[in-house]
Amino acid sequence: MVEEGDMDSISEEKLSFQAEVSRLLDIVANSLYSNKEIFLRELISNASDACDRLRYAALTEPNLLSGDPGFKIHLKPDAKSRTLTISDNGIGMNRDDLIENLGTIARSGTAAFMRQIEDKGEGANLIGQFGVGFYSVFMVADRVEVTCRKAGEDHAWTWISDGKGEFTVAPASPDSLDLARGSRIVLSLKKDAAEYLDPARLRNIVKTYSDHVAIPVVMTEGDKEDTLNSASAIWMRSKSDITDVQYTEFYHHVAHAMDDPWLRLHFKAEGVIEYSGLLYVPAVQPFDLFNPERRHGVKLYVKRIFITDDCAELVPPYLRFLRGVIDTEDLALNISREMLQSHPVLAKIRGAVTKRVLNELKKKAEKKPEEYAAFWDNFGAVLKEGLYEDASQRETLTGLVRFASTKIEGLTSLSEYVERMPEGQSEIYYITGDDADAVRRSPHLEGFEAKGIEVLLLSDPVDEFWIPAVATFKDKSFKSVTRGGVDLSGFAAKDAGEDGDAKQEPEAAAPGTDALVAFLKLALKDAVKDVRRSERLTGSPVCLIADEGDMDMHLERLLKQHRQIDMASKRVLEINPKHNLIRSLSQRLETKGTAGEGDNAALEDAAWLLLDQARILEGEAVPDPAAFARRLTTIVERGFGA
Repeated sequence: MVEEGDMDSISEEKLSFQAEVSRLLDIVANSLYSNKEIFLRELISNASDACDRLRYAALTEPNLLSGDPGFKIHLKPDAKSRTLTISDNGIGMNRDDLIENLGTIARSGTAAFMRQIEDKGEGANLIGQFGVGFYSVFMVADRVEVTCRKAGEDHAWTWISDGKGEFTVAPASPDSLDLARGSRIVLSLKKDAAEYLDPARLRNIVKTYSDHVAIPVVMTEGDKEDTLNSASAIWMRSKSDITDVQYTEFYHHVAHAMDDPWLRLHFKAEGVIEYSGLLYVPAVQPFDLFNPERRHGVKLYVKRIFITDDCAELVPPYLRFLRGVIDTEDLALNISREMLQSHPVLAKIRGAVTKRVLNELKKKAEKKPEEYAAFWDNFGAVLKEGLYEDASQRETLTGLVRFASTKIEGLTSLSEYVERMPEGQSEIYYITGDDADAVRRSPHLEGFEAKGIEVLLLSDPVDEFWIPAVATFKDKSFKSVTRGGVDLSGFAAKDAGEDGDAKQEPEAAAPGTDALVAFLKLALKDAVKDVRRSERLTGSPVCLIADEGDMDMHLERLLKQHRQIDMASKRVLEINPKHNLIRSLSQRLETKGTAGEGDNAALEDAAWLLLDQARILEGEAVPDPAAFARRLTTIVERGFGA
C-alpha cells in the first residue's frame, strides 16, 4: 500500500491484467452480450453501490460527506471528443483498490466461472453476477480512463487501459483534481458506438435499465442538466405502480444478472416490526451457489439507507439463492456488524421472511409442478440443507423436497411416495450415490425392482446428512437399500413385466451355496466383514453392503475424499445364490471336495475377482490393480483352454 509520504516518488506504473481478466476481456471484445447497451447499466449499478457504501460509512464518519452531502450519478456525452463520461460522488477508490478491483478477479470460483463462459457460452448470463460487469465497457470503448479519489483521502489516482492485456496506474494529473471524491470514467468510444453519444439514446437506456436506482442519474446537455430516472426505492413503492419490466430491471441491478427471475416476492410487513422486501429467485444458478462461504445475495437497508450486503443473519444459508433487498424501520442506522450477529429484530425478520419464501415455493410446487421442477433442478440441493439445519421449518421443507425414483418419470414428493407404498411396507427405501445415472444402475436395486418396491434415488452429497436428522416421514423411517437388515421376504414378486408376460421364477440356489459362503469367508477374511446370501440381488452375482450400525458406504467415500476419515470400514459381501456364476462356483466346490492345489488357487482367484467386481460396481478403485489383472488373465486363459 502506498503511504502518504511516498506520493512524490510514485510515477506511472504499467501492470498486466490477471490471466482470468485477460481471457474475460477477449470474450468481451468479441461481443459477449447480444445488447451492448447494458454496459451503461453496469456502470450505473456500480456507481449506485459506491454511493450506498459511502452513505453507510458516513454514519460513523460524517466528515466523509464534508462539503458534498448529496449523492448523484452524472452522464456527459461529448460528440466532439467522442467520449462518454460517467461519474459519481460515492466512496471512490485509491491506488490499491484500482489494481485489485479492475486488474484482478480476487474471488473464489473464478476458474469455474471462466470454464462456464468458455465451454458453455454462458458469459452473458454470468459476467454481471460475477461482479465484473465493468469490463463490458470494452464492447463499446477502445480506451477507458478511470480517475478516483477515495472518500477521506487527499490523493486521486488514474487507471487507463485499452483492454488488451495491460493497464497503467498513476497519480491523477492536476486537471483531474477537481474530483472531490468518487469516480469518473471516461470512455473513448469505438466508431461503431457513436449511438451512445446521443442524449435521446442515453435517456432511453437509463429509463429502461436504471429507472429504479435510488440515486439520481443526471445528464448534461449543453447548459441543461436533466434527471433521467425516478430515483426512488422501488421496494417502497406500491405494486400497482411498478411494471413487470421495472421489476425485472431491478432484479438485473440488484443481482448483477442477465436472466429473468423465476419468482419475485414484493411485500410489506407492519405491526410490532416493520420491514419491506423485494426478493427474487433466479432462473439460473448463481456462479457461487456452492461456495463454502454460503453467502446470500440479499442487501440490508435501514430506512432506505444501505447497511450491508454481507449480513449472514438476514437469510438462512439454505436460501442463499435469493437476491434482493430487505428494508426495516426497526434498526439503528449506525448498527455495527457485531450487533447484527445477534440482534432480535433480525432474528424475527429472518424467521418471517423464511416462512414467506417457503410458502411461495409451496404454492408453486402445488399449482405449477413443471415450473417447480426447474427450480428444484437448480436449487434443490441447497434447499435440502435446511432439513438438518432448521428444525423449525423441517415440516414445511419435507413437503417441498423432490426426488427421482425407480417407479415414475420425473420427480416425486415424499407424500406421493408414501401413498404408493404397498401394504406391509413400513419403510421409505432410498439409495445414495455420486450421480443419478450410476445410482439407477446399482445392483442393490435389483431385488426391489423385481418385487415392485419403489426406491428413491439420491445423488446430492447433502442427502447423507439430512436423512439421519429427519429420520422419519409420516411415521415411516428411512432405510438405505445398501445396508444390512433389508428384508424383502414379505413382498411378493411382480405379477408381470412391462410386456405383460408373467415373470419367471429364478432357478433355485445350488446345494453347495453354504459351502461357498464358508470358503469365501475364509479366502477373504482380511478384506470383508462377512459373506452372506443376498435377497436383494436378482441379476448380479455380488454386491457390497454396509452392515447394520456401520456407516453408509457412499457417506464413507465422501468423508474419505474430504480427508475427514482415514480408514475405510470392512464391508459385507453378499452373493446371489441363484446367479449362474455363483451356482457354478458352488457346484465346483461341492464336487471337488478336497480340491487339489490348482483348483483351490482357481477358486481363490475367483473369490478375489468377485470382491473386486463388487468394489467396481460401487464406484470404488480396485486396491491392487496388478493382482486384479493377473487373476483376470488367469481365469480367462483357463476359460479358453490357453
